[in-house]
This record gives sequence, structure tokens and C-alpha cells, in this order.
Amino acid sequence: MATQRTQNLVLIGHGMVGHRLLEALAERGALADPDDPEGPGWRVTVLAEEDVPAYDRVHLSSVFTGTDPNQLGLSTPEFLAGHGIDLRLGDPAEHIDTTARTVTATSGTVVPYDTLVLATGSYPFVPPIPGADAPGCFTYRTLYDVDALTSYAEQARTGVVIGGGLLGLEAAGALRTLGLATHVVEFAPRLMPLQVDDGGAAALRATIESMGVAVHTGVGAAEVELDADGTARRLKLSNGERLPADVVVFSAGVRPRDRLAREAGLAVGDRGGVAVDEHCRTTDPRVYAIGECAQTTDGRVYGLVAPGYQMAETVADQLAGPGTTVFTGADTSTKLKLLGADVASFGDPFADGPQATEIVFSDGREGVYKKLLLGPDGQLLGGILVGDADAYGSLKPHAGRPLPGPPEAFLLPASAAGARPPGADALPDDAVVCSCHNVTKGAVAGAVAEHGLTDIGGVKRSTKAGTGCGGCVNTLQAVLDAAGVARRAGLCEHFPGLSRPELYEKVRTGRVRSFTALMERYGSGGAGCAVCKPVVANVLGTLAPELGLGHVLDGEQAALQDSNDLFLANLQKDGTYSVVPRVPGGEITADQLIAIGEVARDHGLYTKITGGQRIDLFGARKEELPTIWRRLIAAGLESGQAYGKSLRTVKSCVGSRFCRFGQGDSVRLAIDLELRYRGLRAPHKFKGGVSGCLRECAEARGKDIGVIATASGWNLYVGGNGGTEPRHADLLASDLTAAGLLALVDRFLMYYIRTGERLERTSAWLERIGGTAHLREVLIEDSLGIHAELEAQMERHVAAYRDEWRAVLDDPAALARFEPHTGGVEFLEPGRGRAAVLADGTEAALFRDGDGTVYAVGNRDPFSGADVIADGIMGSRDGVPVVASPLYKQEFDLRTGACLDDPEVSLPVLPLDPQGAVRTG
Repeated sequence: MATQRTQNLVLIGHGMVGHRLLEALAERGALADPDDPEGPGWRVTVLAEEDVPAYDRVHLSSVFTGTDPNQLGLSTPEFLAGHGIDLRLGDPAEHIDTTARTVTATSGTVVPYDTLVLATGSYPFVPPIPGADAPGCFTYRTLYDVDALTSYAEQARTGVVIGGGLLGLEAAGALRTLGLATHVVEFAPRLMPLQVDDGGAAALRATIESMGVAVHTGVGAAEVELDADGTARRLKLSNGERLPADVVVFSAGVRPRDRLAREAGLAVGDRGGVAVDEHCRTTDPRVYAIGECAQTTDGRVYGLVAPGYQMAETVADQLAGPGTTVFTGADTSTKLKLLGADVASFGDPFADGPQATEIVFSDGREGVYKKLLLGPDGQLLGGILVGDADAYGSLKPHAGRPLPGPPEAFLLPASAAGARPPGADALPDDAVVCSCHNVTKGAVAGAVAEHGLTDIGGVKRSTKAGTGCGGCVNTLQAVLDAAGVARRAGLCEHFPGLSRPELYEKVRTGRVRSFTALMERYGSGGAGCAVCKPVVANVLGTLAPELGLGHVLDGEQAALQDSNDLFLANLQKDGTYSVVPRVPGGEITADQLIAIGEVARDHGLYTKITGGQRIDLFGARKEELPTIWRRLIAAGLESGQAYGKSLRTVKSCVGSRFCRFGQGDSVRLAIDLELRYRGLRAPHKFKGGVSGCLRECAEARGKDIGVIATASGWNLYVGGNGGTEPRHADLLASDLTAAGLLALVDRFLMYYIRTGERLERTSAWLERIGGTAHLREVLIEDSLGIHAELEAQMERHVAAYRDEWRAVLDDPAALARFEPHTGGVEFLEPGRGRAAVLADGTEAALFRDGDGTVYAVGNRDPFSGADVIADGIMGSRDGVPVVASPLYKQEFDLRTGACLDDPEVSLPVLPLDPQGAVRTG
């Protein structure tokens, strides 16, 4: 119940769950006013073991890829000071006296309490094997662990992770990121034995092994063998096998940290964990336990953050509410991305017996495995999704209830299912749509109705749903749709009445040559935004030969480009870029391979063979890009345009050149197609594939443009794609000559470019316009009389093509954008940001609008920790000058730094002197 006088609350532990308790009490107005020592409320003392405040352990692995640890922080000095919270870092509790109601800290300080909450978490289990404490052996739980492992790995070449569960695979990803040859050892017969079954584990293992990580299951660790200097060198397994191991990471589970409770005489579970009742109260009514240190009434210790948050809410309700909230168990559903593979489980994924019916979809080629378990009355008992977890948001809320549609609709690819999964209108109001914050569909729908919410940002601000792991965002949009909230008509607020095809026609027929002119003629005013600017840039790029425009970065066009198109490379989550040279048809010379290898070696880049038969170079800094391009161009390579909404690759098998089954020269045709359509910007990326026979080794029917050789010519398939909703391409025409094929593809692509919506793949476009029957009418029978026009437009594109990398190298003004800003603010391009390095080594993001007003904010993206804000698109939202993060598109008010999509996040606003320069002192 709410306290009517000042009382002392001691919180032992300041992790994610402990801090959530503080937030929950603050939200209830239950914390004492620091300016009123005698006023009502709880005066809180926090005894923390680590020397840093609470941080997001869920995303701990992001530190390995460059995220600033400070960006993981969950607390702020303002929050602590504003609520009078006494946080004592690096001074953990050592002893509890429940009779005197005091806690003694390691420093010797004695802190009295009226109520005590244990949030001590867990510790990693290290198996008692010889050598486990040698240098080179690590656990993986804290920022300190990450820092120690990162430093040690600089001198290491191989690493072994002991444990193939959630944390083990995350640790394996970390070792791989650090550049170590990586092994995973799991004692159970399969990976992730608590989350997936044999089929799911097999799909997961295949994906992980395809990334170069060696997996050893059904075997344990027997000994860490040491080098002469006493450091780890090999890991001996229980079957006698020895693995090279400069680094050994123990990730074989955790144990509750319950020592303080044991010594204080509180009851603990047989297998550990402080025993609590449904109110999270221990056997002492003044002591509570939450999170991983607690054994709840169902006899379990929960290691996930969502149950911990629910326990924190339960205790907050006891201390500052009616005390009716109870915790008797939690949903352990999880959705993760481990080593690049989607993995999800929900409900009871291992329900068995005659009452459970399995429905399984498996695609070994794509590493996809999906299983649903249904009860005798059709209720969904649970499920497992590996490789493609897109249906997780639709399935999880139905656990324990009958599915509102056939199970196949949730499992099969969109083209095979016959119908899409039922929408949010089929969910009951008490279905939890956000597990992180325990938000139901009814709560979201109620907030939409009460506050007139119209978008995901509003839902996040009002309910907290979607602000945790983010896995429920699609479901939240479905709830908005089901509530009858109309999605904003038109492209955006700046072009409210025009779709992308309509904008395209305005530009084409009106010969509009700039964004400014388009806004003046057809827009509603304002500076544009991260939606309309890239669309207009894309349209101008496509129509450049018709309009007499030059390079995509010429003049005003540079201010329209998303970061990928601005720097002609793919932005990665740590703020570096990947470089992908074109390899037409997958054909490459030995000298070109050597050149790529030398570039990767000299610049320290990570290399990966892509699914489109190219080589991707990861980790390049922006200022390195021109030097890298110059060396690749010298080797006869050019931009692969992996950054653009344009042609990516045309994949091929070896065809009749070498294959004894080949009926056509698939390599030659793939090269011809790729060189013809390179640089062609479209509503979305598109890909091609050419197979030399019906054995389909190039997987052409999984592409937007698929070609398969026959005894009489070439068959053309269109509208296929992989991704979250795989679709086989449909046959458009058979037994074409090479010339006839190219003419038909010309028409197909130009018609798609004219009529496709923003970010609409050819698969969705094809279904929307009426399928291949409509295409045959337009592209073969010429029902609209536009054949010649479409073909001529393509010929102008082919004639005008120029490598975009080379064009930048030939343009000093374009090259200048790749260097840190050193000039005055008068040299800032209107609408385009530049990064400036300040005297203290931090970076500012500088922007100047069309009226000359200069803005300066911190360049570090608070959601990723990467210094990228200056590369975002400047625009306006409801009249407010904003910049959109180039990584995840959150928008920030340039005047105040406030995030318009998450009010708890902001950018620092930097002061400017009268001349508009950033003050550094």
C-alpha cells in the first residue's frame, strides 16, 4: 500500500529489473520528494555491485560491434537526483540482518530499511574442469566481461564457447565479430535445447555452420589445456577430441545469486533461488525478491527480462498501490536473432502426447523450420520458428486459444498459403501483444480510442508497447488498422494527395527537374522528410536521361538521398559502411579477386561471399570509401549498387559452358542482363537469376526476374522473391530468343517503375495489379500502346549509364562530402548535414536549412551508439525542423534534441556562437 510517511527502501542490485522497480515506483508517484525530507514516500538506497548504473544487458553484444557502452544505460543522473535515489556504485551488500532490518555493504556502511528488495540477479555457471580459471577463460555477463574479452582477443586466433543456448550463441557471435575462428560446444544433443526441438535445431545449426562457426553437440568440456605460460591453448572434449582455443567462453547457464538470502535465514528453493509468494514476498514479509534471483510460486527461476519486469511491477503495486497484482508465472516466449538467424518459440513448444497435433513446414534450402502444436479442440499450444519468425507477432497472442484461421496461413510462404494470416481484429482484448511491458491488445486499442492515436509513435508514447525489443511493432500497426485508423493518404504530409506512381508521372510528363520545383507545384509546403525526399531522389535518378540530369549527387539531389545513396555504400549498425563491387553473373577474374583481397587486407575489412555471387567488404569508414573505390576501379571493377533501390545482381549457374545438363549459356545471359539494367533505380531493389536448365541451380524462380533455359530458348518468370514472404515467380512467356527476352524484360521493368508504389517489391506489385494476365495484356499484347515508349526509355537508360563511384572520384565537390567538416557553417549545403569533430574528440552534427538557420546537435545516435546523425535526412514534421536517424529512422527535433518517436530519448543540443559555429568551451 502507498506509504503516508517517509520510509526507507533498500534495493540490492541495480540491473535491468532493479531499475524497472525504481521506474515503476516513480510512475506511481511513490518516491519521496528530495526537497521535502519529512514528506511521504519511499526514500531509496541502491547498493550496486558494478561501478556503472543499470544498463541494457539484452543488447550487450552490440558493444562488440562498436556501440558506446554509455548508450546502453537505462538510468540518468537527472532521474536519480529528481527522485532522491542514493545509488552507491561498486559497494555491494555483504550481509542482511532481518531482525535489526539493516544491510551492511562491503564498505562497512550499515543501511537501515523498512522494506528490502533483492534484485541480485544470477551468476554464470562455470563447470569444475581443470584449467577453467586460466588466463584466456571468460564468462559473458557484464560490460567488464566484454571489455576484458575484447582486449584479450586482440592476440587470439581461435575461440570456443561452452554452451549452445541463447547466451552461448550470442557469445559465439561476439567471438566471430572479434575475428576469431569459433567453435560452439553443447552437452545436449542439439542447440538451444530449451527453446527448439530437433527440427528447429537442425535448421539453426545449418545456418550457423554456413557462417563458418563449428558446432559440436552431444559432447561436454573435459579440460582447458594450457600453454607453457599457463594460458589457455586447447579445449579437450569429453569424447577425447581437442579443439584449438586461445579463448574459452563459459556460457553453460546461470545460477541465482541467493547467498545473502541463505545467510539471512530466508527460504530458498532446492535448486537455488529465493523463495517468494505471489506478491514476490520472501518468508520475511519485509523482504522481496525479483528477477533471476527469485524462485516463484510455480517453482521456476526466470532468466528473461520480461518476467523480471512483471515481478518489479508486482512489488511496486505492493509498495505503492492496492496490492492486488500477483505474479504466479510468466510467458517465456522469445524472439531473437542469433548469428543472423531468426529464432522464436512461444507457448509450450514441446507439448506432446496424443492430445497434441504437430503441423510442420520445413525448407532445408533456406534454413527455415516452423512448427505449430494444436490441442484436441484446435487451440494453439505452442510453436517454434527458425529462419523465418515473421509470423511470431501473429501467433504468440493466440497461445492457449483457437487459431482464427487455418494453421497453414501462418506457416506457408505467402504464395502457397492461399491466404494471409488473420489480422489483429481476430485477437481478443486480453491477448498480450507486448511481452516486454505486458501490454494487451485491449490496452493499445483503448489508448488509440482515448487519445486519438494515429501512428506507432503515438502508441509507444502512450502505452510503452514497442519500446522494448520491438518485436511487436507489426502487431501494433495491425491493431491500429483493426481500429479503423486510416493510414496517412498519399506519400507523406508534404505530398498528401499523391502516391509514388502519381509523383513519377508528374515528374515525367511535367519535366520537373528538382525537389524544390516539385514541392512548389504539387506539395503542401515544408522541407520534405525521410519518406518523400528519397522517393523523389529515386524518381529523378530513374528519369535522369529524360530530364538531362547528371549524377545522383549533383546539386540539390545530394540533400534528398538516404545515407546509402549519399555515400554509395551500405550503412551498417556501427556507423561503418560495406562496399560491394559488381560481379556480373558471378564471373570474376583471378586478378580482380586478388585486388579485392588486398583491399580487404589493407583496410582491415571483413569479407563475405553474398547469396548473389558477389563479395561484400564490411567495416569501411566513410573517409576510406573513395580510396577503396579507386583501387577497385583500377582492377576493372565498378559499383555494385548494393546500396540503392535498383538492380542488385543477376545470379547464374555455369550453364552450358561446363555443366553436362546445361541447355543455355546462363553465364553470358546473366552478364548481359546485369550490364543492361545496372544503375536502374526502381520502387524497390530487384534481383535476377538465370538457370541453364530446369534443374534450376541459380534459383531463378526466387527472383524478381527469373530466366530458365529450355531446348527451344528461354522461359521468363517474374515477381518472385525471398525474404519474410517468399514467393515463386510466375511464368510470363516461354521459349523466347535472347533478343525477345531482353525486349520483354525492358517493358516489364519500365512498367514496374512507372506503376510501383514506394518500397513495393515486384511480388506485391504483381498481385496488386492483377497478376500475369494483366502483364501479358500490357507487355505482350500492347493493350496500352506503350511498347515502343517503354523500350525507348530503357535504351536511353542504357546509353546514359555511368559508374557512380567513378563519377564521385572525378568530382572534387562530391569527394569533399566524405571528409569531416572543417569549414565554416556558410559552406554547409542546405538540407544536408555534416559531421564536425570538436576539441574534446566528440562529434557534432551540423545542419543548415533553406533559410540559413544553423542547428547543431550531438552526432551520436542514442539508439545504436554510432556517430551517424549528420548523415540523416533533414526535413520537417508538423512544421518542426527534424533530422531522421539514418539507421532506424527515429526523428529528432533539431531545436531541442527531443526524439519525436520516444520522449525518453534525446540528442544533446550544442551551443552556437554569433557566427553560427559550435562553441567548444
